[in-house]
Amino acid sequence: MKLVLFYHSLFSDWNHGNAHFLRGVVRELLQRGHDVTVWEPAAGWSRENLVADHGPQALEDIAAALPGLSSRLYDGAMPDLDEALDGADAVIVHEWSAPELVAEVGRRRAAGAGFRLLFHDTHHRSVSAPEEMAAYDLSAYDGVLAFGNVIRDIYLQKQWTAHAWTWHEAADTALFHPRDDIAASRDLVWIGNWGDDERTEELDRFLLEPVQALGLSATVHGVRYPDDALERLAAAGIDYRGWLPNHRVPEVFAAHRVTVHVPRRFYTDILPGIPTIRPFEAMACGIPLVSAPWDDVEGLFTPGEDYLVARDADDMAAKLRLVLADTDLARSLRENGLSAIRARHTCGHRADELLDILASLGCPADTTHPPRARVEIA
Repeated sequence: MKLVLFYHSLFSDWNHGNAHFLRGVVRELLQRGHDVTVWEPAAGWSRENLVADHGPQALEDIAAALPGLSSRLYDGAMPDLDEALDGADAVIVHEWSAPELVAEVGRRRAAGAGFRLLFHDTHHRSVSAPEEMAAYDLSAYDGVLAFGNVIRDIYLQKQWTAHAWTWHEAADTALFHPRDDIAASRDLVWIGNWGDDERTEELDRFLLEPVQALGLSATVHGVRYPDDALERLAAAGIDYRGWLPNHRVPEVFAAHRVTVHVPRRFYTDILPGIPTIRPFEAMACGIPLVSAPWDDVEGLFTPGEDYLVARDADDMAAKLRLVLADTDLARSLRENGLSAIRARHTCGHRADELLDILASLGCPADTTHPPRARVEIA
């Protein structure tokens, strides 16, 4: 099939976690012999912030680390859609796309274009900014891909779409796999952005306080940390090391003995069952994971076996101490988490799910191209 994807960015992962999953899915579709084109705005905020902070070389380095992947840049709200949509069998428009683009692609579908059309939602705006999401005209779309059951159900209940499927994120295992060639030299790492006050209190309780109480050697990577956050990290004895390109995350996980997951408040209070991308990537790399409270209502993993859950700051400290001291427990978490990812939660699994959805919508299922061999990128 020819698939055309409109996303915020394939290469820039500056405050843009959707790029992680997109890269893996595109690679998997290409390995199956499909023709995939990703379109992204040349002036997207993630690209512009990355270049402003780290120069154009950062984008060049990311592209060099992801051989076989490419995207097409466009100016303004949308590219030349006559060119972009020519010959497409299936089109996916991501929810960070300009409303004008969302609407115009829908109009072309309504006017008789032969492609199947899906909208992809990987954010909490359906509950945090419902008026923004309600403004999208999805009437001509064949359905919505939502990264959790609860968001899928919101689209159906609010009648924003007639059809919706759950399409969880997953680990890009070509990049995210254990790096046994790197020895752990520090205790704990957390990779994430400060969160616009969506998890400030949670980071205090489940990261800063336990690290300080245990005197751990700890590292934090991420962007958009205000000065007061940097001061709090320093006071807790945590080394802040700024933005980390996502293709280098596996080596950083390998250099640490444990990591934590601190969900944003929306994913604990209103949108349970959505782990976001980092737990998938951590488990794929084989690093033991301890999570702040998060309700895995969809049964993606097995709490207590694939990862541990801490009730509060004291419990987080106790569980971190246990993982760091008990090599058998650490090994069990590592092995169980890795097995869960490989069995159910790789981008290969999600590519298969997407192709099944498209087949159910009548897309041609071209089986003349056998899947290509999996490639790991060290």
